[in-house]
Amino acid sequence: MSRTLTFSIFRHNPRDPASTPRVESYQLTEAAGMTLFIALNMIRENQAPDLNFDFVCRAGVCGSCAMLINGRPGLACRTLTQTLPDHITLYPLPGFALIADLSVNTGIWMREMAERLQTWVHGQDEPDVNALEARMEPELAEEIYELDRCIECGCCVAACGTAQMRPEFVAAVGLNKIARFRLDPRDLRKDADYYELIGNDQGIFGCMSLLGCEDLCPKGLPLQTQLAFMRRKMAMQGIRKWIPLVPV
Repeated sequence: MSRTLTFSIFRHNPRDPASTPRVESYQLTEAAGMTLFIALNMIRENQAPDLNFDFVCRAGVCGSCAMLINGRPGLACRTLTQTLPDHITLYPLPGFALIADLSVNTGIWMREMAERLQTWVHGQDEPDVNALEARMEPELAEEIYELDRCIECGCCVAACGTAQMRPEFVAAVGLNKIARFRLDPRDLRKDADYYELIGNDQGIFGCMSLLGCEDLCPKGLPLQTQLAFMRRKMAMQGIRKWIPLVPV
């Protein structure tokens, strides 16, 4: 039997001087296989044509449709309404600049983080474009690919207590990228170089290990395993930096 779903959706357009933050309610009859993405499109088509939310791929790959779903970050396109109660609340992700309604600008945050952490392969100054690509063991390539599955949706940032208290914190998405490049043999940086980027409270030592990032990552990435590993490596690097080891 079909349910009647009630959606309480945050509405506000900061570019409109007449707009004020508010919650508006809409009702829909649930259909088999309905996702929040489908529901939002139906609401926009039939009830609220000015409703703002983001989407691109509709397949859980682009990360554009991330939002707070009943208080938990998630992807609208991968969330079935049948897994939710009759009353559904939708809010924009915290920690990012609001565009309007459920749409936030994660791009500015992600770009600043990428530039700050230099998330690109640091190889030779003048690579030989005619040379064959360097070989890599399949097992290592798989490890790198696993961390490269991050879609930069912002769910880990929204779920992170530290990120909400410290806007400069690079969060799990930034630390995961450092872990990915540390694995890459084409990147010539050493732990001392990574320490300069994340060896502080805005980086790895700011993580409170509340597990919100791993619990709510829509791609199921092993974030806490990587964060714990990076914290240990950076702590060891910090000891070497401030207390030089005496050779035996």
